[in-house]
Amino acid sequence: MIKLFRFLQPYRWAIALVLLLIFLQSISDLYLPTLMADIVNQGIATGDVSHIWRIGGLMLLVTALSGGFSVWASYHSSKISAGFGRIVRGQTFAQAESFSLQEFDKLGTASLITRTTNDITQVQQVLLMMMRMMVSAPMMCIGGIIMAFSKDPKLSLVIVGVMPVLALTIYLIARKGIPLFKSIQFKIDKLNLVLREHLTGVRVIRAFNRTEHEKQRFDAANLDLTETAVKVNKIMAAMMPMMMLIMNFTSIAIIWFGGQRISAGGMQVGDLMAFLQYAMQIMFSLIMVSMMFVMVPRASASAARINEVLDTVPVIKDRPSASASVRRGGHVVFDRVTFSYPGAEKPALSNISFEAKPGETTAIIGGTGSGKTTLAHLIARFYDIDNGRITFGGVDVREVTQEALRSRIGFVPQKAVLFSGSIRDNIAYGKEDASEEEIRHAAEIAQAASFIEEKPEGYDAVISQGGSNLSGGQKQRLSIARALVRRPDLYVFDDSFSALDYKTDAKLRAALAGETADDAVIIVAQRVSTIMQADRIIVLDEGTIAGIGNHEQLMETCRVYREIVSSQLAEEEIA
Repeated sequence: MIKLFRFLQPYRWAIALVLLLIFLQSISDLYLPTLMADIVNQGIATGDVSHIWRIGGLMLLVTALSGGFSVWASYHSSKISAGFGRIVRGQTFAQAESFSLQEFDKLGTASLITRTTNDITQVQQVLLMMMRMMVSAPMMCIGGIIMAFSKDPKLSLVIVGVMPVLALTIYLIARKGIPLFKSIQFKIDKLNLVLREHLTGVRVIRAFNRTEHEKQRFDAANLDLTETAVKVNKIMAAMMPMMMLIMNFTSIAIIWFGGQRISAGGMQVGDLMAFLQYAMQIMFSLIMVSMMFVMVPRASASAARINEVLDTVPVIKDRPSASASVRRGGHVVFDRVTFSYPGAEKPALSNISFEAKPGETTAIIGGTGSGKTTLAHLIARFYDIDNGRITFGGVDVREVTQEALRSRIGFVPQKAVLFSGSIRDNIAYGKEDASEEEIRHAAEIAQAASFIEEKPEGYDAVISQGGSNLSGGQKQRLSIARALVRRPDLYVFDDSFSALDYKTDAKLRAALAGETADDAVIIVAQRVSTIMQADRIIVLDEGTIAGIGNHEQLMETCRVYREIVSSQLAEEEIA
């Protein structure tokens, strides 16, 4: 957790102010019992009313100052902890944004959400407590011991005898509770995962009547978390009664032995009252420290998870010598490329060589699991290859920055992803400064203008999270429009026409042909009808190239392609 405290650098002077205020508050609180003893010994015992008023007024002033210091310290410590949380959340989010798909696969989306929200909140709350309790508690404890000894060294032996008992009690309770606090965070992860899968997959769940099954999964994860939380709270609930029991026995012992000291003339009544208050301050400070011992391990577990994100070095990162600009032209060349997913038994792609030229359409087809989408991801450098070379505009994709490379690519993913906001916002996502004319033109080419104009709000129509209020075909067309408005050098369509009917598909491809005449186009497709007119068709089979050529050439030379065609088209269509 200490590693995260480097983000407190902007608040170093505010922290110093909080420490000063807490120090002044502690001094004020420690001074009050002495003033009360003075009232009893010098005022009440002698009947000096003026002395009582004078010292009583001073006590009110000290109390007011203590309250003021406390409020001011609370304000600044809250401001510091909130600012710290904002900075760490920003750093964690920025780090997650730099991750390649490999890091997302490793850490998991649900876990990253938990780490960015719940874990940071845990650390933020403990920081707030630390600035208050971990500073004031030692001050009150040490100051209370000093003041108690100053009142009566012999009676202080009661406190010395009680402290080991108190420490042992805290240790036994913390030893059982701390491991459970650590496990709670992992169980929150599990609950978030189940909840996220349920909410995002609600259509599939209902379609297969698995609502009851998902409810049972959620109940199991929820019950597991609840049982752990209840168990740890039961353990921690025992702490306060035990502390109060020890404190009450301590009070009895102090009054008993103090009474004997007063009877023997070795102590005054006011000093006994002050001594009792100092003993309570010492006990309460130890209780505050014990609460910190409980909270800190949980926060430490959260901090370790946050640090794991911050310390994770992305596999894909820009080289120091990487160029920040890419030469115009979308000429893509794969030169003997091999790629394996982490932990895979065999490569997803092996010895892939082909080129996609500007002004031409290159299609990629193959069976499920043949590596089509993987190949599309490598073009945008979502993953780094194991061997070989991929060039874009004549330059190795690893020799340019990721931002520069992707700024020249219009990528339409296999699963259409839309964001909450208006239709205009989603199309302009591909180009922030896109004009109204550019947005409308992109929508027309993508065959989206018709259904957009049918909506009462038109381009201002609101899209719900994930585009759940649109059909699959509508989402795909908006995704295509988002890529078109960018006017890139290379278009990559990763099975982006699968949800379109044949008529819309044909109209869209005809419109794209005129729009992308000077650009390179790569189409990943399942349907042969989508790519029959492509200038170059690459047939993949289990991660290797089974054939390259146009439709007629592949029908003569490639068995895999003929099988795909015959499975989809009638003999008349093939002819």
